[in-house]
Formats: sequence, structure tokens, C-alpha cells
Amino acid sequence: MESESTVTTCYRHPKVESYVSCTRCERFICPDCMREAAVGHQCPECVKEGARSVRRARTVVGGRVSAVPLVTYVLIGLNVLAYLAELVDEDVVERFAVLGGLPPGYVPLGVAHGEWYRLLTGAFLHQPPTQGTFGILHIVMNMVSLWNLGRVVEAQLGRIRYLALYLLSALGGSVLVLLITPMVFTVGASGAIFGVGAAYYVLARRLGADMSQVNRFMAGLLLWLVISAGLTSWQGHLGGLLTGGTVALAFAYAPRDRRRPWIQAGACAALLVLLVVCAVLKAGQLA
Repeated sequence: MESESTVTTCYRHPKVESYVSCTRCERFICPDCMREAAVGHQCPECVKEGARSVRRARTVVGGRVSAVPLVTYVLIGLNVLAYLAELVDEDVVERFAVLGGLPPGYVPLGVAHGEWYRLLTGAFLHQPPTQGTFGILHIVMNMVSLWNLGRVVEAQLGRIRYLALYLLSALGGSVLVLLITPMVFTVGASGAIFGVGAAYYVLARRLGADMSQVNRFMAGLLLWLVISAGLTSWQGHLGGLLTGGTVALAFAYAPRDRRRPWIQAGACAALLVLLVVCAVLKAGQLA
């Protein structure tokens, strides 16, 4: 007398018959649960467990490798949106530009009167449309520079470190403007972009790249810093350059062990504290 064969079912779908088992855990799986593997098929849980055990690729500074420069795209988008807001309402510049304060007798505005957001929002604004051709060229030149430099530096740092570098460079440029020319309305992403340019130079040296082209780029950046002294805010450019270079050095030359992320984060935090203290002291003098 023959015995009936045991019917096997998928462990995730008990009502579905299955005769194929996962090559890793040997549980039966139905066609909907099958995931192709190097040998046979695996169940979804084993696939997830295997993905967790695979070591993710890292950049030279410890960031996650990403093929798409998402942060650069977002930053460009924010700058363009801010410029469009200026087209709709030109008072946007007056409300959000970097400004330490106005002389006595004027409407109380600026960082000295509690408008601390100006130190960052000013870095996403550009010369208003009323400036004519220069106003348009201001944002176009900055966005082209950010497009060319940002994609390279973001790939070398990883998204989180790159965003930290950009924002700290923007803040560093604004703080130097506050310290030297606190009574002047200042706008532009140039300070942050100068910081990204400094990081491009530092990382190229760290990676052992051919420095001939990089040195020419840096010479051009420094030349523009000198020329811009009579055209735009050299204070913002210099502040961004120094801040970005400092952050890049901390990222690139931190020890390559478990301490690296802590040292990098600590360097960024220390620099942030320094910038905030400088801004608070200057705001106190202005107030």
C-alpha cells in the first residue's frame, strides 16, 4: 500500500504549494518569494541578511560612495528657487541677506537684532534682477561653478560630509562679512563655493592626483579672490575658502580607524562653535 506524499508549502504563503527550497535556509519558497542567487534561489529574508553582511564601499575620507550627486542638485535647486523668489518679490533680499545691523536711526534689522538666520539664508541669494545683466551673471556663474566642483567633491566626500562642508563654508563666509563689513547687505553662494574649491585642492593632494591642473585651478581661484575685492564681497570669499579648507583637512587627514568619524565630527563641531562665538561677540558690539 503506497503512502501519500507530503505536500510542501511556501513558508511565507502556507496555502501555496512549493517544491523549491532556499539554498541558504532550506525553507520552501513559492515563485513570488524566489530571489535569484549565484546558485539556485534564496528567500527574501536571506537576501536581506546577505545584503547587511556586504561591506559598503567607502570614499577616501570614510563617506558612502554614491553615483548620483544628489546634494549638489538640491543645492543648485535651492539657489534657483531663491532667485525666482526674488523675481516675484524683490524685498526677499532685504529680508534674508547677510546684514550685521544698520546705523542708529534706521529700522532695526540684521544679526545684531536677532535675525541670525541671515548668516545662512544670504548664502542662497544672489544679486537681485534690478542689478541688470550682472544680477543674472552672478547666479549663473556661481551655479556653473557649483555644478563643476560640487559633483567631484561630493563623490570624494560622500553626501553627509559634503553637505557639512558646504554649510560650514557658507557660514564661515557670512561670519567674516559680519566681522569686517557688518553694515552692508551681502548675498551669494560664492563663499560656500570657494570652500568647495578649497576642498577640491586638499582632496586632490590627499589622493595623489596630478597637481599641475589642480594648481592652475587654485591659482585662478586665488586670482579671482584678489580681483573680486573691488567687485563683490571678498570677505565672504575668503571666509568660505578658509573654512572649507579647514574642514577638508580634517576630513582628509583624520586617522583611518574607528576614531575617524568622531574626529571629523569633532572638528566640524569645534569650527561651528568658533564661528558662532565670533558672530555672537560681534553682534553684541553692534547691538
